[in-house]
Amino acid sequence: MARILGVTVEEEEAPIHGDVLEQVLSHVPLINLVPAFHVSKAWRTAVYSSLHSLNPPKPWLFFHRQTTRSSHDTVTFAYDPRSCMWIQIFHSFKYVSTLKSSNSNFLYDLSPSKLSFSFDPLKLTWYHVDAPLVWRFDPIVAKVGDSIVIAGGACDFEDDPLAVEIYDMKNRKWRTCNSMPVILRDSAASTWLSVTSTSGKLFVMEKRSGTTYFFNLESDNWSGPHDFRPDESCFYSVIGCLNDRLILVSLIGTPEEVKKVKIWEVEYSDNFSCKEIGEMPIELVRKLRSETFGTCSINICLGGNVVYIYNPVMTEVMVVCEVVNGGNGCHWSSLRDVIGGCGMETTVVTCGEVGIDDLTNQSYKLSVLINGLQP
Repeated sequence: MARILGVTVEEEEAPIHGDVLEQVLSHVPLINLVPAFHVSKAWRTAVYSSLHSLNPPKPWLFFHRQTTRSSHDTVTFAYDPRSCMWIQIFHSFKYVSTLKSSNSNFLYDLSPSKLSFSFDPLKLTWYHVDAPLVWRFDPIVAKVGDSIVIAGGACDFEDDPLAVEIYDMKNRKWRTCNSMPVILRDSAASTWLSVTSTSGKLFVMEKRSGTTYFFNLESDNWSGPHDFRPDESCFYSVIGCLNDRLILVSLIGTPEEVKKVKIWEVEYSDNFSCKEIGEMPIELVRKLRSETFGTCSINICLGGNVVYIYNPVMTEVMVVCEVVNGGNGCHWSSLRDVIGGCGMETTVVTCGEVGIDDLTNQSYKLSVLINGLQP
């Protein structure tokens, strides 16, 4: 209330708009921006502007916890680093076998009767297709453009262990291709190989030796081998794709004593030369160590300009590497999984770039668990 010229009048609340509104929205957690997105066209524009310039979204980290019992019950939790918030995702899909991941954002379920897969950020849309002709127990599976490539992992006694099949999502058909290189015969399984895709090519690298081949889907040909071991002391490496750039993360030292963890960008050339991006601080290297198994292997998930690095036998701690300065440096931190699990579960990790558009139609399937938790 206010008095103007001796008359009492009601004050109208001043509307929030423009730069002030954008500043306010930049402090709101991403999942809670959904109601503001639907207020008006002006508010929708302000939401987009605040996310674009003031506090952009960062890649979400997903933990898919699956029971080891025959029911394969799975619960999915996500961490939004922009909001420092843990979120549970509810879905109705029933898994029929062991859940696996590839290409950071590709989640799949392969059984003798069908292949089910999802590659949307929240893993709420699933595709179900006939199983490949060759039954495999531990193949590499990757999405390359509009195709799903399944290679290796077949049984020696009945099928070619290096067999390659491709599912074309546009034509909805399987086709067979040239088999994997013979040199990979003893390691043609996801246990021993790291895979990623970029520019219509599938890269396949032996984790221990760094020996790498790539498969061109257009020509159905394999090329290589290439040596992806920039340091002779690298004893274990994995590859991924970060904004269409090939990234290599390696353990240096021995399985009993990891001295360093380094990240390189693999530059496209005749020899695929490696340029070092950064080295993990030693205190974070120690966090990757399991008291039982040490640090004999690592996995990575990538999205945006962020690389999540973790020990597959101990997913409680994730090391976060944010690539900065155009790829000439790194900002390092760590994230602890506070949701926790139990001994009767396995954890599959994926990473996805989640935007406001992904949440507007799916927010009812998400539930905030912990708000304001710092990594």
